[in-house]
Amino acid sequence: MAPSLDPRQALDRLAAALLVVRASGHPADGQRRYPRWELDNASLQRLLRRGVGGVILLGGSAAELRLRTRQLAAWAIEPLLLCADVEEGVGQRFEGASWLVPPLALARIHAADPALALDLARRYGACTAREARQLGLNWVLAPVCDVNNNPANPVINVRAWGEDPGTAGALAAAFCRGAQAEGVLGCAKHFPGHGDTASDSHLELPLLPHSRARLEAVELPPFRDAIDADVAAVMTAHLLLPALDAEHPATLSRAVLTGLLREELGFQGLIVTDALVMEAIAGRYGASEAAVLALEAGADLVLMPGDAEGAIDAIVAAVRSGRLSLEQLQTSLERRRLALARCPADGGASASSPLGSLSNGPSAPDRALALELVQRSLERRGKGSVGAGPGVNLIRLDNSLGCPFLPGGAPALALPAAAGLRACLIDGQGPSPWSGDGEAPLALERLGEGPVLLQLFVRGNPFRGRADGPDPWPAVIRQLQAAGRLAGLAVYGSPYAWETLQPLLAPDLPAAWSAGQMALAQSELLGRLGFGAHASGGAGHGAAAGGDFTD
Repeated sequence: MAPSLDPRQALDRLAAALLVVRASGHPADGQRRYPRWELDNASLQRLLRRGVGGVILLGGSAAELRLRTRQLAAWAIEPLLLCADVEEGVGQRFEGASWLVPPLALARIHAADPALALDLARRYGACTAREARQLGLNWVLAPVCDVNNNPANPVINVRAWGEDPGTAGALAAAFCRGAQAEGVLGCAKHFPGHGDTASDSHLELPLLPHSRARLEAVELPPFRDAIDADVAAVMTAHLLLPALDAEHPATLSRAVLTGLLREELGFQGLIVTDALVMEAIAGRYGASEAAVLALEAGADLVLMPGDAEGAIDAIVAAVRSGRLSLEQLQTSLERRRLALARCPADGGASASSPLGSLSNGPSAPDRALALELVQRSLERRGKGSVGAGPGVNLIRLDNSLGCPFLPGGAPALALPAAAGLRACLIDGQGPSPWSGDGEAPLALERLGEGPVLLQLFVRGNPFRGRADGPDPWPAVIRQLQAAGRLAGLAVYGSPYAWETLQPLLAPDLPAAWSAGQMALAQSELLGRLGFGAHASGGAGHGAAAGGDFTD
């Protein structure tokens, strides 16, 4: 602490340094996508002057992010932890950078060629961290170390690196090594494991009823692997695990954070909470009390408290009352200092080149990696090509409003349109296509005449509450085939939807699956089905759909 500070100011500064608040990657207040959670600039400046030590960013372009990170650093009185949820590459959140296939795609590659998958995971981590650093970030909130052994998981799903602990741990560790070799901190999440849940902690508090033996066999091994890979941080999960603590969610449990993670697993890095504004915590504890409880449990950093000013005041009051130990908070501050010391001070971009090599988009090697990942993970079945129209391009989306992977010129729209197929979106916004008949759920007369290309964008997304959506796709497949109108099937995202629908398809019907939903995945998949030429290797850009606080 600066010697000029009196003890009261020093304590306030210490408490503030352990907070990470949410901001938009866009520079102007009016550009914020989620103003409910993203602080305005006046509030950011006030909190950073008070000593807040970290900011999590979402939204905007790569160019905006580089300017934004410099702006935040200039406002701060402490060296900042600047982070983002970029589990699928920086382009997942910030347009103009590399957007990579979801990690679960590499698990399927690993089943056939483990050495190749491990190399791809390492390169995936290096690409993500290199671009993050060029844009001023020093911390990527990845990898997900959850084992997605529950296909109904609505919030992890394709974000996991595997469906078994061996695959998930090996690939997550490879990602860590690749990322941290680039001078950017990694973060293993969500401890002690969010993979086997059928509910979403953004909406409610999931219960994981497994025994300690089961946790040792399935949930914990990937975190052990990440710790062995020297991961800089571990993020907590908002889960109730009675085998470890029957009363407190893991984020607020001393038995989990101090007893298990710190003492038994020997983790010495930063422990950061998942976002405290998530309903699993916010709906049960006051914003300020949750911050104090998390630090009591052994967390070092508090992510997105519902009221940052109130959280600082509550932490200060807890130290003065003896509820929190000053020495414990000073230890957390030292862990934060040591983590920052692992990161180059220049942020990876020179003053003469504000975006580093991202000035003209991703580098050629990173574009090649994005394309290789799509091509190696894409699955195709059936024979021939989808024929030309006139016909219908029936697309299912979670929500077409603000959908970054489906702008007007997206390949999923443009390539079928060039073949004479008219787009019809099922997105919960426009007219309903449903007939109400469970055996024949589509009102075919509303679709118009001709063959139907069915494109499903389905994946686990926070806030949805389920992984596959409520729509009766098996019945739709049977109905369209019985009517002789199904011309082809494209599934983007969930391998579980693909595995469910494949057996229902006529043997020669052209169909394909890609784990990715971005433009590059659309171009490659539709190229395999006979629509135009394959992609030229563009990275596919945009920001992920959904209003998640942190993944």
